[in-house]
Amino acid sequence: MFAITLHDGAELRPLEPWQAEEYLAHMDRARATVDPWIPWASRSTDLDSARATLQRYADLAARDAGRLYGIWLDGTLVGGVMFVAFDAAAGTCEIGCWAEPAGQGRGLVTRAAARLVDWAVRVRGIHRVEWHCRPQNTASSNVARRLGMRLDGTLREQFRYQGVRHDTEVWSLLAPEWTGLR
Repeated sequence: MFAITLHDGAELRPLEPWQAEEYLAHMDRARATVDPWIPWASRSTDLDSARATLQRYADLAARDAGRLYGIWLDGTLVGGVMFVAFDAAAGTCEIGCWAEPAGQGRGLVTRAAARLVDWAVRVRGIHRVEWHCRPQNTASSNVARRLGMRLDGTLREQFRYQGVRHDTEVWSLLAPEWTGLR
């Protein structure tokens, strides 16, 4: 397995089904912080559902359609980044992220997301990288800004969560705009 150093004591590594127990413990710590913004966090509530979440991303990676990476800080899983969608033929992908409180405010998500953008653009030839978040999730939109993305627009009442419809901002970066890892 590979590990990419993000910062002192922080690493980016693949997050795979065999790590379901560690992932579940992390989700239990992160749920209250993450779930209002990323509803899939509430889908991993026991070992079987955590393993199923990780297996779903392993299956996406096998089809070259998505990938999931964890961010470890001093050996503890504290967040992650992912290719929510990845279509090399079309030249498009969507990146997402999450972090529990112990992984926030350190620039780890931005560094990790920049690694994904860099790989997608430089290695895989992706032309358009997207970032979706709720307008109220300023931490997420700030990551998009730090990556050099532009706000394309807002999809009004695009998804339902806990009986309420929510807007989604769509941010993007085109390959010629990518200046590299910051």
